[in-house]
Amino acid sequence: MELAEGQVAVVTGAASGVGLALARRFAADGLKVVLADVEEGALEKAAAALREDGAVVHARVVDVGEREEVVALAEETYEKFGAVHVLCNNAGVGSGAEGRMWEHDPNDWKWAFAVNVWGVFHGIQAFVPRMLAGGGPGHIVNTSSGDGGIAPLPTASVYAVTKSAVVTMTESLYAHLKAEHARVGASVLFPGPHMLRTGLWESHRNRPARYAKQRPRRTPYRSLDQWEAAMREAGQEVRFTPVEQVADFVADGIRADRFWLLPESEHSDAQIRARSRSMLARADPAYLEHFILD
Repeated sequence: MELAEGQVAVVTGAASGVGLALARRFAADGLKVVLADVEEGALEKAAAALREDGAVVHARVVDVGEREEVVALAEETYEKFGAVHVLCNNAGVGSGAEGRMWEHDPNDWKWAFAVNVWGVFHGIQAFVPRMLAGGGPGHIVNTSSGDGGIAPLPTASVYAVTKSAVVTMTESLYAHLKAEHARVGASVLFPGPHMLRTGLWESHRNRPARYAKQRPRRTPYRSLDQWEAAMREAGQEVRFTPVEQVADFVADGIRADRFWLLPESEHSDAQIRARSRSMLARADPAYLEHFILD
């Protein structure tokens, strides 16, 4: 589909990072943008900046893990603008889990699934029937990650499991839309190809009380700056992809109706080939050996 002036784009997790970059890109293309995020202060700041640039903006505080809040977002959006052409289910959190999988706090899993998996499904269920009923062109972009979407990083296994689920959910959504001969397309996004400077590392700042850890962390949360410093101290180069580049990639992908919004990367391609070979050979997942720690 073409992105055209006057269309409406809804973006969750829109107060910062990839979500805000997407909102800015859509606004630059003349779309009206609906920003949803759980962090009220950052959301208001993002919306104000977009309005100053001349964009038509509507913002609403939304916890995507709560179905009623996403349904209310859809109802309010359609009441205000009458249509939705682009839906980006982008909100995501890191779980804050530590240790081996069997040592994880169950609430780490509950919270990550509520946002990263249920949040995507809530967006699909709240918006897609309305988009189909409108009869016009549309597109849904669900944000996954190379961690889980391609192959898991075992030290971040909770996040990996949720992002793997997003890929499968989007593949199924694509098939269902095709079966309906819909004018609405679907894509799964793997932001990158390198690391991103986003608030994902500080997800715990917005962790709801209902998903609070049942026992304290053994180690403090590590910021992106701390992780980057540790990597450089270990002699490993860290490269970053600007979030604006991700947003441009998404806009181009929507126009081309591409399902796999997966930027070219030798590292990702090597992971895909290694995992495929392991499955086809019914062999052990040797591609994880680099991450297996004593």
